Amino acid sequence: MKLLLVVAVALVDADNRVLIAQRPEGKQLAGLWEFPGGKIDPGERPEGALIRELQEELGITVKEACLAPLTFASFAYPDFHLLMPLYICRRWEGFVQSREGQALKWVRAKDLRTYPMPPADEPLIPPLIDLLG
Repeated sequence: MKLLLVVAVALVDADNRVLIAQRPEGKQLAGLWEFPGGKIDPGERPEGALIRELQEELGITVKEACLAPLTFASFAYPDFHLLMPLYICRRWEGFVQSREGQALKWVRAKDLRTYPMPPADEPLIPPLIDLLG
C-alpha cells in the first residue's frame, strides 16, 4: 500500500481559535473541513512544505522557528496510508486569506467536531482541545 506523507498546521489566532479550510468542489473529500497544509514534495522537509503551502494557500509567511510539532495522524484509507504530522503555529506575517477559493473559518478547538472532517483529521482534535480548551 502506498504511503502518502502530508503535513498540516493548527494556526491559532490571538483569541485562541483554530483555522480550518473547506475542501473545494472537484477535490477528493470535497466539502469536508481540514487543517491547512498539503503534500510534502520529494526531498522536502515537513516544515519547508508547510511554509510553502501556507504561502500558496493563505498568503501568509511563517518562519520555521514558529512551527512546533504537536501530534500526528496515521490513517489507512482504502487505496493509500496517510501519515500526517500536525504542527501548531501562533505567529505569522500577513493576513490569512483564501487564495485557492476554499472557505475558511476560525473556530474554538472544542467546536471542531461540529465540522465534518476527513477521518484522518479527527484524531488531531483531542490534543488541540487539551492544549486550547
